[in-house]
Amino acid sequence: MSGGATRVPRSGPAADPGFPALKARIIARTGHHYYADKDDLLFDRLRKRFRANGLADAAAYGVLLDDRVAGGPEWAALEAEITIGETFFFRYAEQFTALRTTILPALIAARSAERSLRIWSAGCSTGAEPYSIAILIHELLGPALPDWRVSILGTDISQDALQTARAGVYGRWALRTLPPGERLRHFLPGPPAAGAGRDGTYTLRPEFRRMVRFERRNLMDLLDGRAPPPAEFDLVLCRNVLIYFEAEAVLGIVRALGRRLRPEGWLLLGHAEPNPAISALFDPINLPGTVAYRPPGTGGTPLVMDWNAEGGAGRSGVPEPAPAASDRVPVAGFTHHFVDPRPADPLPADPQVARAPRLEIPELQDSGLDEAAPGDVESGVDLARIRALADAGETAQAWRTLRVAIRAAPTDPALHYYDGLLARSLGRDAEAERALRGALYLDRDFVMAHYQLGLLLLGLGRNGEAARALDNAIRLAQALPAGAVVAEGDGLGPRELARSAALARAGLTGDGP
Repeated sequence: MSGGATRVPRSGPAADPGFPALKARIIARTGHHYYADKDDLLFDRLRKRFRANGLADAAAYGVLLDDRVAGGPEWAALEAEITIGETFFFRYAEQFTALRTTILPALIAARSAERSLRIWSAGCSTGAEPYSIAILIHELLGPALPDWRVSILGTDISQDALQTARAGVYGRWALRTLPPGERLRHFLPGPPAAGAGRDGTYTLRPEFRRMVRFERRNLMDLLDGRAPPPAEFDLVLCRNVLIYFEAEAVLGIVRALGRRLRPEGWLLLGHAEPNPAISALFDPINLPGTVAYRPPGTGGTPLVMDWNAEGGAGRSGVPEPAPAASDRVPVAGFTHHFVDPRPADPLPADPQVARAPRLEIPELQDSGLDEAAPGDVESGVDLARIRALADAGETAQAWRTLRVAIRAAPTDPALHYYDGLLARSLGRDAEAERALRGALYLDRDFVMAHYQLGLLLLGLGRNGEAARALDNAIRLAQALPAGAVVAEGDGLGPRELARSAALARAGLTGDGP
């Protein structure tokens, strides 16, 4: 059907009478309850598939999905469209610190007699997570690696994501947490990919790629018996995936994952999942910045392993301390490190900032918000509850609470700000940018929104826009009284915020796109 004339899809979910039935089919098949209250977002992704197949509406697309020949490949394309998310190597530093210092060393010690490790990355997307684990194991075992049998399995519902994972070729954005030395140690630089502009590609070195194999699997199969027989894994990771599923399915999936753990195994979930219901199924292990789970009865607080240069382990017996409070800016459950975490001195004059253009908010017309009507803002929105949920790692519940709050008070800029932070924590950068711009549309003087938008754009390589946003944050912060507290900055003073923004600004090498 893709060879026919292209038709213009209907303008939105409300205008397409077949959308509700199609949405129900998609959620039932994929389990992505995440889209239950996100009709516009789901329709935006469906619209791409409509256009690719020259179809006008959900009813016609449903017929295509039912086609005995074309339906299977189209379901695969649709699943890829609605599930592929932004991912990068060593995502969530606290969890990888726990893997490096506690979880993997403990497993290596426990399996030293058999010299075997089995690891499953469930919902691996384009492969950054299982490959990051491969790099860690390579470093921890060192010269002993050839004597071990290490099996790392990455699974995902998206064939397109798995194809990228098997190729092992990534852009600079996926490697953004790696210092240049590590980037060159683990990857082979290559030419720019099509449509990647000036940025080159990076191919993971063969010694890491051959440690990982990939298979297509749907986590929903764990609930209806279609999954392969349980295999015993030493470590199962299922991060940034369960946010898509409703609570009942989450518990069923987590229970099934637990049944696939070996004695003394470990389960690591994303920040959205720690909750009492899951903790009742396992022994929760509190580690600095995260929670891990072990089979019931394993118990105990593991020792942090301090691996030396020779690959040996020294047991410290105490967890590594969390970063000092002065080293970070906690915002809604997310830790944003300063570029330079030293105590703030009086901010020196910055010639780049002095030459900066007047205060402006780029591309506000793309925020997607209409002009706010007077009196729309409702008082008493419980931001404290949203923040508390995010700080506790319950991102899914925080997101749901935030959706309700935004519907009740659509012109509250703080709600859109936290919407942006939550979206960014889930790797949904386009949604994060839209939400932060929405906050600024409603309040041009929102210092933290300027600052966070600048950091987001900086990470996306859009240096010119990042510079303008950071300049705005610096100017607005410097205009505040010295003893003031920056709104939504968790007690952060204007001097500290201005210094952090200026240091980020100083790291720009050019204006970029």
